[in-house]
Amino acid sequence: MSSSAMRLLVTGGSGFIGRHLCRLLAARNHSITVLSRNPAAAAEIVGDGIAIVDDLDALTPDEHFDAIVNLAGAPIFGGRWTEKRKRLIYDSRIQTTAKLIDFIKNSDQKPKVLVSGSAIGFYGDQGDAVLDETSAGHPEFSHRLCQDWEAEADKARQYGVRVATLRTGLVIGRDGGFLRPMLLPFRLGLGGPLGDGRQWMSWIHIDDHIAMVSTLLENPSLSGVFNATAPNPVTNREFTRTLAGILRRPAFLPVPAWLLRPLLGEMADLLLGSQRVMPARFQQNGFQFQYPDLEPALRQAVLK
Repeated sequence: MSSSAMRLLVTGGSGFIGRHLCRLLAARNHSITVLSRNPAAAAEIVGDGIAIVDDLDALTPDEHFDAIVNLAGAPIFGGRWTEKRKRLIYDSRIQTTAKLIDFIKNSDQKPKVLVSGSAIGFYGDQGDAVLDETSAGHPEFSHRLCQDWEAEADKARQYGVRVATLRTGLVIGRDGGFLRPMLLPFRLGLGGPLGDGRQWMSWIHIDDHIAMVSTLLENPSLSGVFNATAPNPVTNREFTRTLAGILRRPAFLPVPAWLLRPLLGEMADLLLGSQRVMPARFQQNGFQFQYPDLEPALRQAVLK
């Protein structure tokens, strides 16, 4: 698939990861169709030369794609996790993926590969344990969400489609991701560790994440689950110290757990929980990280 141009369908193509992916794919002369609920906004984000549809039902069975990248879903960090918010997060992923499976089922010509999103939330809070793709999950909302999301995507295999799932860590990049809301308080010298700061943060630079997606699209021998994280996770305290150092600001104002929980609801578990995740399968397959260490990744993302 890497030797010639592909026709790709990308869901969530106007999101933080999706727009970076679309730019790379377009630069490589692939033909891209983006699924977006807001076509006008998506057109501004992804740029010229990319087709946009607002509903999978608009695609007919004779519409052929060589590959599908499934990144759709309401933002995880989009607000306090009420029961209503959790339902939106869940349904936006599971229902979109289910519609994709129906599209594949009814397609006259099936795609060769489905690269589908997931997250390291699959593992839940596991303290200092070192986790790889074979590790079991801890039963909590983020685990159930990712488990069901992956199971839905995996149904494409019954139609002869290769399925590769990316359990993505915290994505570091210049123009979005989890860093964006953190930068202002840190630049004001109001940053600090979350809780006791001992929880592990498994991160990935956006450039490496996009390279991982590209690798899974192009290599027909790769299927199953892959951790999309850098090989050097850090504790929250180390992350805080590194970011503050780059910005040349103090970071001595910890945010206590008792404050986070009423503010964020169950979402606080994402910030206080610990996941020390290793990209074992990418490492076994010789993936070359552009940003294996945190400080250069953060410098690229936050410095002009």
